[in-house]
Amino acid sequence: MKLEVYKTDGSKTGEQVELSKDIFEIEPNDHVLYLAVKAYLANQRQGTHKTKERNEVRGGGKKPWRQKGRGGARAGSTRSPLWVGGGTIFGPKPRDYRQKLNKKVITLARKSALSYKAKANQIVIVEDFNFEAPKTKNFAKILSSLQIKGKKTLLLTNGALENVYKSGRNIERINILEANKASAYDILNNQVLLLQKSAVNLLASTLN
Repeated sequence: MKLEVYKTDGSKTGEQVELSKDIFEIEPNDHVLYLAVKAYLANQRQGTHKTKERNEVRGGGKKPWRQKGRGGARAGSTRSPLWVGGGTIFGPKPRDYRQKLNKKVITLARKSALSYKAKANQIVIVEDFNFEAPKTKNFAKILSSLQIKGKKTLLLTNGALENVYKSGRNIERINILEANKASAYDILNNQVLLLQKSAVNLLASTLN
């Protein structure tokens, strides 16, 4: 598959980039994608939820009333789970939600995600660009020129471009990542996959 390379002003460079069939034209594996997305979302959880059980709630040491003779139910503590202010039965405790996947599964999931994007014609390739200083206005101008302004977009760069990242981080619905660090979830969770020209080679060397 060949795609046109665009300049930052929206015009064509006259150059085309060949996308690897082994990465952008495989038969997507839906189950592997499911596992990768599930693991990614699980790994975002902090797992710091906590409620107090009966033995952790303050107070309740004294028996509220005598055992017999009142005509009511027996009670041994005001901190029973049945009482207001009492402990919680089987409440959540801090835990680690992280899930591990094999490297081969992660790689296949990323290839499947890229293949889905290619099939849907949601990949745009732009020439390499950087800024001398962070400038959101310049980044927004590039998006407008490429006619993708307002669309949920993931820009994949070749390496860490700090000024590009700082220029685009305040623009709504824009995410910027290094091409070799984008997960299957990142690739799928957008309307447009914007690739810098050199990022295509970085993807190829990472996934092959």
